[in-house]
Amino acid sequence: MRKIFSLALAATAVAAAAMSGASAAATPDKVAATPDSLRWGPCPQQAGSHNADAPRLECATLGVPLDYRDPGGRQVEIAVSRLASKDPSKRRGVLLTNPGGPGGSGLDYPALLAGAGLPKDVLDSYDVIGFDPRGVGRSTPVTCDLTPQQQARGNFPPYAHTAADVAQEAPYARTIAEQCATSRTAWMLPYTTTANTARDMDRIRAALGEPKVSYLGASYGSYLGAVYTTMFPGRSDRIVLDSNMGPGGYDLTAFRLLGRGMEDRFPDFAAYAAAHPQYGLGTTPKQVTAKFFELAKRLDAKPVGGIDGTLFRGLTFDRLYVEGLMPTLAENWQALDQGRPVPPPPPVPENFLASHLYVTCGDSRWPGKVRDYQRNAAIDRLKYPMLGGTTGSIKPCAYWPDGRVEPPVRIGDRGPSNVLMVQNERDPGTPLVGAMKLRRAFGDRATMVTTDQGGHGVYPFGRNMCANNTVTAFLANGQRPAEDLACAAEPNK
Repeated sequence: MRKIFSLALAATAVAAAAMSGASAAATPDKVAATPDSLRWGPCPQQAGSHNADAPRLECATLGVPLDYRDPGGRQVEIAVSRLASKDPSKRRGVLLTNPGGPGGSGLDYPALLAGAGLPKDVLDSYDVIGFDPRGVGRSTPVTCDLTPQQQARGNFPPYAHTAADVAQEAPYARTIAEQCATSRTAWMLPYTTTANTARDMDRIRAALGEPKVSYLGASYGSYLGAVYTTMFPGRSDRIVLDSNMGPGGYDLTAFRLLGRGMEDRFPDFAAYAAAHPQYGLGTTPKQVTAKFFELAKRLDAKPVGGIDGTLFRGLTFDRLYVEGLMPTLAENWQALDQGRPVPPPPPVPENFLASHLYVTCGDSRWPGKVRDYQRNAAIDRLKYPMLGGTTGSIKPCAYWPDGRVEPPVRIGDRGPSNVLMVQNERDPGTPLVGAMKLRRAFGDRATMVTTDQGGHGVYPFGRNMCANNTVTAFLANGQRPAEDLACAAEPNK
């Protein structure tokens, strides 16, 4: 779970999207042409290779239009996987899945879900379908020709303490945008969007011979699912959105909201570290919080083993995604406090960084003037001092080519009441405040389950059985709470 969720958000930063409204919403349920059927065979070796359910995973490829306005034109490939129901007598359809990103591979996700405890009732009820979205992994991949140094830097801007820091970052952001726009896959730039990925999902549905699909998506996958069920309401069966982005997806607002997520989640770690004085980080949450700012300032001035203040903030944010990583985070802090190096974060694949930028910058418009980001960073440093200097700063999206072919999708309340949202109260990557906005946008289409716990990702990885059982009942039996549900905290077992 950590690999999927934290890599998808923390290590690379965040930003972007909103898709459909005018064009897509005006013509829902229309993706013409009958696609090929899928021919299943062995999966690439690494797909699900870490998982006991991997041998059951089958894979196929599907050709889809690069530009759906020209369905007979250039095609791209989508890699698809299937974990078939073991009990055909109980099978009711297919469950499309997405683990987040944008940029994350989903080919092995069905096996990962099964290994993480996806209940037998759900595994029997569906063929669980994974896929690499367009631009990602085994699908036709995109690139920004990033150097190893650029990959190591990731998509997280340095913490901007001043307006001059934002101005200093701007040329780097412009360079990355120009590399993406002149790369050998720049022809995919205008078409690597959430709306087109949703259209690809509908092609997968048709290729599977299914009149409708159910869906389970987390993090950015929540936005992808929201866009799909907005564009294709009549083809949506049971839709579960986990760890929800706001209705604008990965836009500027979502990136800035990560600062809020850090502030929502950090008190859980401060309480943990204070309760374990052996780490020497403080004996009260207030002391642990002060230690954060002390360490960040010290590492900004003098890095330890390559970890500077920006990387320290990012490492802390990353580890807050998963409850079980709190001891590791405390040990990392202790080492850095004592001047000892810690293992650097693993390098993020170039394709992940590139496809993340293609989607986040392509889905929505970002301000193009440095002064806008200087203002944002100044505001966010005050509101969210732990991370706001980074999440308010400038990114390559500010210099993205203006070649968008359609407006963002506007998430609304038109369509069947078949959406179940599930959300941790203290989620660093997709804060509750954004999820509440999506809930309001859906109106009567959705019911929302909130859980009194921290971290990123609820189902089936989390331990709150109130939430897990509610999602299982909906996917397996169609039983959904009549109104929004609040699940109380449950003791860790």
